[in-house]
Amino acid sequence: MKEETGTLDRSDGVRLAWRRIAGSGTGVVFLGGFNSDMTGSKAEFLAGWCAARGAPFLRFDYSGHGASEGRFVDGTIGRWAADAACVIAALTPGPQVLVGSSMGGWIALLLARRMAVRALVGIAPAPDFTEDLMWAEFTPEIRAAIERDGVWHRPSEYGAPYPITRALIEDGRENLLLRGPLAVGVPVRILQGQRDPDVPWQHALRIAEALTGDDVRVHLIKDGDHRLSRPQDLALLGETLAPFLSEDGG
Repeated sequence: MKEETGTLDRSDGVRLAWRRIAGSGTGVVFLGGFNSDMTGSKAEFLAGWCAARGAPFLRFDYSGHGASEGRFVDGTIGRWAADAACVIAALTPGPQVLVGSSMGGWIALLLARRMAVRALVGIAPAPDFTEDLMWAEFTPEIRAAIERDGVWHRPSEYGAPYPITRALIEDGRENLLLRGPLAVGVPVRILQGQRDPDVPWQHALRIAEALTGDDVRVHLIKDGDHRLSRPQDLALLGETLAPFLSEDGG
């Protein structure tokens, strides 16, 4: 099945890039991670997997990411969640299965509280990471630099240093989910590597504990890293998704 591409004005002149495969039945939406884009291995795998089953698939770049307009430094969790909601509302016909990788898992959970979704699949999902996996681990010197300068550039093993802004931290505090019960009302599946250097595997158990529904499953991959992009990891992702599409014949 051919994948179409386009851009969508989020209403303020910033255009968000997207790719979509038409199909029938329940669709899949991929929500990428912090400072990633829609051309990564998991998104590419899902495009092929959905196309082979005749299932709709949508991927996109948040503002300041990939092919979308806007500046990364201006982004926040709330802004990127709004980007996702805008694209999903405009380009999908009904409740979708949201597949969120890392930060995308946080955004998927936020969206599930605001709109109808079919199910959530989190790949090393990282709700509250700005507070619990960044701010809590920053040294006093780094915290002071962010407070003073409004931004600090964090080294990354995946590429060039990237900005951590005061706005990102402060907005993250407005979107925290793990400070109490978390009701999303749909099935949730979590795939988590136990050798993940960015999101500790215990974080997945914390999410599962916070979720109020019973249809929650956590799959720990003992030798899995943060990306979970090896062939066996992608195969597990497909196996996890399949039941949510099978009732539609996908």
